[in-house]
Amino acid sequence: MTPVSPSGILVARLGSLGAAPAVGGRFGTASYAELDEMRLGIEQLLAVRGVRRGDRVLVVSDHSPEGAAAVFALAAAGAAMIPVQAGASPYRLDQLRSLACAQFILDAVPGGGLEGMSVHAVTGIRTDHDPELLTRLRARGCAGIILFTSGSSGEPKVVVHDLDALLEKFVGDARPVRTVSVLLFDHWGGLNTMFRVLSSGGFVACPASRRPDEICGLVEEYRLDLLPASPSFLNMLLAMGADRTHDLSSLRTITYGAEPMPETLLKRLVERLPGIRFQQTYGLVELGVMSSRSRDQESLMMTIGGDGYEYRVVDGLLEIKSRSSMLGYLNAPSPFTEDGFFRTGDRVEVEGEYIRVLGRDSEMINVGGEKVLPTEVESVVLDVPGVLDAVVYGEPHPLLGQIVCADVVLDPSLASADARRVIRRACAERLPAFQIPAKVTAVSGPLVNDRQKRIRPRQDVAGL
Repeated sequence: MTPVSPSGILVARLGSLGAAPAVGGRFGTASYAELDEMRLGIEQLLAVRGVRRGDRVLVVSDHSPEGAAAVFALAAAGAAMIPVQAGASPYRLDQLRSLACAQFILDAVPGGGLEGMSVHAVTGIRTDHDPELLTRLRARGCAGIILFTSGSSGEPKVVVHDLDALLEKFVGDARPVRTVSVLLFDHWGGLNTMFRVLSSGGFVACPASRRPDEICGLVEEYRLDLLPASPSFLNMLLAMGADRTHDLSSLRTITYGAEPMPETLLKRLVERLPGIRFQQTYGLVELGVMSSRSRDQESLMMTIGGDGYEYRVVDGLLEIKSRSSMLGYLNAPSPFTEDGFFRTGDRVEVEGEYIRVLGRDSEMINVGGEKVLPTEVESVVLDVPGVLDAVVYGEPHPLLGQIVCADVVLDPSLASADARRVIRRACAERLPAFQIPAKVTAVSGPLVNDRQKRIRPRQDVAGL
């Protein structure tokens, strides 16, 4: 007998959970039975449109009953899904379609039900000219998933995964959780949460926006017990006071990841939200999400690994080997070492079994040969009364190579000139001279992108 794949097991489990609520919020509520019925309808639609096992299908949706059903339908059909967030511009859609060599587009309109869905073939695609990596994925005969890096420094890298390798960890029994989809539909962190919840019989709420008041409103309305978020989102939550205007007493755990957490922010979160367990997570689109355990509530040290993962630190940089590693990039050189470790580019410090992720090595600021961690400076700046948010980055300098700069969002009661003096004085008291921001700029716009991560300008170095 042919063993059932992880995706097959999860699809079968979806249909076994009956009338229990699965997805709710902005686009209505669907039970597991209704979700499975929609999944079957999408499978039929895919078959009618000629989608075969191994074909690449770009699916445009959001976290919703339609989005969840579409993902499970594509997994059941053995297709290679390419999730794209609803609302992407025509230019962005065309760019991603081309980069991933999509053969079909499934428009799973959130809130539109099965009747609102459409599938059409992309013209001019010939599978006999597929890149070698996609030929290998098709030859495996399993479901696949194609994701994109953020592309903050140019064209996004195209990441090709065997979906079953990513889903293997969800096959065992897990405690059902009730959570909210803060991370986006095309973000592996968001999809990882969806698979985790729906494979265990839990419930996921889908927000109308990623504003803290909207997210906290869903926590209160649906009595959610898990909030997965980025540090930037949690900082906005505190700045807006959303924890004080909503009942968050049902929350048991807040997980944070996607970017380094400033130490002072974690301390404020623990003080403002007592009784909630804070757990740091670590994952990459190229590897999936690893098991992790924080040393304690206020510590940024954590263990990482778990079954199928091993890691090492080489010259201060983290390297990871994983059974769920991507097959490779479609449009970039391999980042793997000869013995199969992925070079993450994350600089870390190690204390026994614990590590702390300091930040991307590419974001380090070089001030006359001295290395500056942006998050270390941000932690001090964010501790200044009246500073609501901050992002630290390097700017080219003809003599030093780079100088430290900080963009800050201020409370309206704080004047820009006063803020600059206070911030620089606070940094002088707690940081070496080379880490003190040479420029402090008050800005009004948000310092985070649609993925709730800090927008950090590129770290170019001026020639001497």
